[in-house]
Amino acid sequence: MSNAVPVSVDDFVSIQRLVNRYADAVVHRSAQQWGSCWADDAVWDLGRGRLVEGKDAISKLWFGAMTGFAAVVQTVHSGDAWCGASSDEAVGRWAISERFRRTDGQSGILLAHYDDTYRKVEGRWLFARRFLQVHYGGPADLTGDFTNHREALLARGVAADV
Repeated sequence: MSNAVPVSVDDFVSIQRLVNRYADAVVHRSAQQWGSCWADDAVWDLGRGRLVEGKDAISKLWFGAMTGFAAVVQTVHSGDAWCGASSDEAVGRWAISERFRRTDGQSGILLAHYDDTYRKVEGRWLFARRFLQVHYGGPADLTGDFTNHREALLARGVAADV
């Protein structure tokens, strides 16, 4: 993203609020708040061929998945947003972590980032697309395997920044 033009400060703060509202909805299991973050025709890409299209389908999948968790805390770390093809479009990347306990008592962490596309709808930034890039998912002691995204990007012919 070295040649990309950052969004304005006002748009950045609005997008940052969107990302934080999403994470807050995860923590508080607020389906209404979580669903309000998405454009009607949005796409949620969970990786490995798991693609969900449309706000209703995305919300239904999320609500179903959340029933498997006794508790989840999603934390947003660093992120940025850049201008898109029009003044009502932007792209961004945000690092997240989750600490969770499943209903079966198993606990773990997720370390990941989202590659996002945003669309301004009636003056509000919404997710048009979220692509989850998992770096680690497993025991909190980090004994599981980390995903090597650099190799995956190079295999797809995408230049990976060093």
